[in-house]
Amino acid sequence: MDHFRKLLIIGCGNMGGAMLEGWLAAGEDPARFEVLDPAAAKVPDGVALHRESPVDRNHDCVLLGFKPQQLSALAPGLQSMTGPEVTVFSLLAGIELATLASAFPEASAHVRVMPNLAARIGKSPVILAESGLDVQARGAALALFGRLGTALWLDDEAQFNLVTALAGSGPGFVYRFIDALASAAQELGLAPTVASELALATVEGASALAAGSDLPPAELADRVASPGGMTREGLNVLDANNALKSLLIETLRATADKGEELGRAAQDQG
Repeated sequence: MDHFRKLLIIGCGNMGGAMLEGWLAAGEDPARFEVLDPAAAKVPDGVALHRESPVDRNHDCVLLGFKPQQLSALAPGLQSMTGPEVTVFSLLAGIELATLASAFPEASAHVRVMPNLAARIGKSPVILAESGLDVQARGAALALFGRLGTALWLDDEAQFNLVTALAGSGPGFVYRFIDALASAAQELGLAPTVASELALATVEGASALAAGSDLPPAELADRVASPGGMTREGLNVLDANNALKSLLIETLRATADKGEELGRAAQDQG
């Protein structure tokens, strides 16, 4: 049996739109996708756009791309599109599988999905957690989302908010670092354009080198830093009292805790 032949994207905002563009760039047939979104200005050529629900059901899976706070309000009107033999994929941060099953009780399976915006260029990690899929369907889901980068199953759903903080929210933290690196150089006298271009190119090159290396990033950093040299002096500042690590622990903790909060709020509303 073929799985996930037709995907209906319900709420195609920044993340859903990035995923759709990523699938099409990877060679997927636009006819494989439909979008239900009253606010969408347009969709790629060949993708059907629906402004109102319900949509006639010729799909075997849906991707929920609206805000998690909207789940309780929207779920009742989506029942006809999430019935038997339909798998519900969810981008809703903090919303657990049990909550999805309660909201869409007739669906054949429920899957949490967490990519990031690099899905647009096929470079996203995609974390999956599921309830109700058989072995063949798990393989098909992995193949579908693997078109957007590197997909993997998370068997312990309790870790999903932490994984989301790292891989889903992580690009925002990296962008903030790039901006801070450029801003620091500007504060010390470098022209803004030069600082921004150099910061972006530096992070891009370092990331590509780390991705292609057999060495862990910590060792790569040490290899850049000669004893008594300039790089070592800068690393000493970052490493002092584990300042950078401590900051990122607090960043990931706050992000993951927000996922827990969103999940509780959705349960309370339901």
